[in-house]
Amino acid sequence: MEFIQNELKEIKELLKKQIIQQKEFLTVGETAYFLGVSPSRVHKITSNKEIAHHKPGGKVIYFKRKDLEDWILSGRVASINDIDDELDNYLGRTNKKV
Repeated sequence: MEFIQNELKEIKELLKKQIIQQKEFLTVGETAYFLGVSPSRVHKITSNKEIAHHKPGGKVIYFKRKDLEDWILSGRVASINDIDDELDNYLGRTNKKV
């Protein structure tokens, strides 16, 4: 019986992920699930205007899934290899000028 309950829980999670991936606009709860944070964290980043959102009628907050994906991608931290490549490119350009 416990096995069946676990299987049902997994199926529900998969369906939830699939539904969110198909929606263009997400609610605060769906956004929290999508980002892997709490709804209160979503409200905080919204009130700090850290993330684009829509508030039709001034009450319910919606997020465009594409905006969320772009926001995630904007927080990229360069790897050591990226930094080394940038340094090599910079030094290569400055050595040519000298």
